[in-house]
Amino acid sequence: MHFVLDENKKMDDILKFIEGVDYGEVVITIHDSQIVQVEKREKKRFNVQKRL
Repeated sequence: MHFVLDENKKMDDILKFIEGVDYGEVVITIHDSQIVQVEKREKKRFNVQKRL
């Protein structure tokens, strides 16, 4: 039962990361078929106007 709770917690954390990113990436690191790390890489985009 403890295993199922841990897996549900991991999935909840991953979904929170995904929901929190407007532009960027969520990277999931897996070792031996187990999720061991999740990274969120956000990008901020700026509108640039060309000068004439």
